[in-house]
Amino acid sequence: MSRNLILNNSVGIGLRAEHYRDAISNPTAVEWFEVHSENYFGQGGAPHHYLHKVRENHPVSFHGVGLSLGSTDPLNISHLSRLKELVEIYQPTLISEHLSWSSVGGVYLHDLLPLPMTEESQNHLIDRIVQVQEFLGQQILVENASTYLEFSHSQIPEWEFICEISKRSGCMILCDVNNVYVNSRNHGFSAIEFIEAIQPDLVGEIHLSGHTVNKLSDGEIRIDTHDQRVCEEVWELYKFAIQRFNQAPTLIEWDKNLPDFSILLDEANIARNFLRESNRELA
Repeated sequence: MSRNLILNNSVGIGLRAEHYRDAISNPTAVEWFEVHSENYFGQGGAPHHYLHKVRENHPVSFHGVGLSLGSTDPLNISHLSRLKELVEIYQPTLISEHLSWSSVGGVYLHDLLPLPMTEESQNHLIDRIVQVQEFLGQQILVENASTYLEFSHSQIPEWEFICEISKRSGCMILCDVNNVYVNSRNHGFSAIEFIEAIQPDLVGEIHLSGHTVNKLSDGEIRIDTHDQRVCEEVWELYKFAIQRFNQAPTLIEWDKNLPDFSILLDEANIARNFLRESNRELA
């Protein structure tokens, strides 16, 4: 299957090991699947067996969580080499990573950590993304990460930060609508203004997921947990986003406390219905 088979306005599901058999036995239930690329860095075994089976009938995208684009460590060439091998084997339609960092001094942390929104970190990310794209021989997408603090010396709004990175590096934007909403509530900006500030031709994919609200003595904080259904407020923001990014494919993410496969299909159908409604309004 060719790399361009993730269709405009299509909806995919994040594929996890617990749902391998469901994905194979229901080949027409979903249009495409996204996998975490690092889960397939090992040689052979059940993960590759099932991914090959899924790939026979579906386009796939690779979504990375460990490249640590924002780190000051040198890019991990071993990581990139393994990713390139997987790209050559599975021919994913999309390859994406996060605008974050997760390593220092060669020690990797199990988190996607925030970056200061400054020209220095912007230039650093642009240089790293260009290196990654040259190494892989193709364009990647970068995702806006959820954050729970802001740096006092940040100078650039997040939406301007990510747009400039996309324009200057040649990468596309993976707009995580849930992360936009989470950050807007955590940091006090308008999620609508964030979406409005992103140029439509820069967006190559949309992510949707559920998050958790933690109540604190002095307020609340929203955590991007990927462990429940998309909330009503995020669906409303999604409806606005697809009016602006109406050609981008949508991905339903669910990483913890995995439900039955039917729940993921239901979430995908909700997104699909919103897309149909949006297309009718735009026609």
